[in-house]
Amino acid sequence: MRTNLATQGRRLNRSAFTLIEIVLVLAIIALLLGAAIFKLTGVFSSSQKQRVVQDFSTFTSALNIYRMNAGTFPSTDQGLNALVSKPTTGRVPKSYEPTLKSEQLDPWQNPYGYRFPPQNNKGEPDIWSFGPDMIDGTEDDIGNWETD
Repeated sequence: MRTNLATQGRRLNRSAFTLIEIVLVLAIIALLLGAAIFKLTGVFSSSQKQRVVQDFSTFTSALNIYRMNAGTFPSTDQGLNALVSKPTTGRVPKSYEPTLKSEQLDPWQNPYGYRFPPQNNKGEPDIWSFGPDMIDGTEDDIGNWETD
């Protein structure tokens, strides 16, 4: 069996990637990852708003149970904390049971705003998140009166 050493040498040289090819592949991968991250930021923002809407549903259920026990919703001063621990001011329910295990924070780690009597809802308390800018009263606030 005869082997040609010159032919084998050429095959060995061609079996490796050049530095330019490796850098080019890494650049393409980085570009694709950058585009994917850019596209996913909108999905993440949307999921945070969805969570706020789900929290409104949880609060509504807990507040209705509280109202059945107390005869009314918690006042603005009592706030959503009345769902976690027995209020000490205002109208205190005679047969109090907590309806939430702990205080709920919005996706931006801020407490929710609460107001009763409401200014935006009819008959139900106003509940809102301060939104991504974490400042109350700005246009990015999310309120339960907007999700109906």
